[in-house]
Amino acid sequence: MRKTLVISALAVAFAGQLVVAAPAAPVSQSRVDAVIRTLEAQGQQVTPQTRDMVREQLATADLLSQAAVKKGLDKTPEFRAELENMQAMSLANRLIRDYQKSNPVTETELKAAYAKLKAEMPEKKSYHARHILVKTEAEANAVIDALRKGKPFDALAKEKSLDPGSKANGGDLGWADAENFVPPFAEALTRLSKGQVTSKPVKTEFGWHVIKLDDVKTESAPPLDAIRQQLEQRVMSAKVDKFIEGIKAQAK
Repeated sequence: MRKTLVISALAVAFAGQLVVAAPAAPVSQSRVDAVIRTLEAQGQQVTPQTRDMVREQLATADLLSQAAVKKGLDKTPEFRAELENMQAMSLANRLIRDYQKSNPVTETELKAAYAKLKAEMPEKKSYHARHILVKTEAEANAVIDALRKGKPFDALAKEKSLDPGSKANGGDLGWADAENFVPPFAEALTRLSKGQVTSKPVKTEFGWHVIKLDDVKTESAPPLDAIRQQLEQRVMSAKVDKFIEGIKAQAK
């Protein structure tokens, strides 16, 4: 994998260079540095061994290119087209990097992008609910009456509830969005205040429920500092797109 990345970087470094027959010569430091910069831009860790590998592969490429010239492969239309494409892409990438260096993302741009993100990300509520499921409305009313007399909700759930998934945990359903529940249950749950229990039984396809809302939380966009890097990349990408569109608009 690492060797493949080095070869890819070499291809970028060769872009725009005409292959000419010349006596074998030591590889210049500037050529090695060009490849190293490309590797570092790709996030690769560069070691002395990496530099040696780059120098060796550049020297090998020189020898192979001279052999190709002797065979006349540099005169083929296919080679010329490939060379033009590589040169165009290399120069285009260099122009974009130059633009990014000259036009870094400002704090003002970042805060504006964050404000837009928050506006596009509506607040979302999650509910921590408990319930006691019984067969009949009369049983549910009896549960509500017992709660009013002071019997703990979790104790009644363990004693009365028919829901095997939550019974052992005192009717605890954990945190969930309201949409995770069937409509009648969700409608009753979202009308409750924290710590409140439904005053009337709630009927669903599963039976009759007595519902308690343990807690509710509102989730919104994460803090700016938590997503600063990703947001900077998004803003810069938009700036580059606009820069490219401007150049295209002026082209004839």
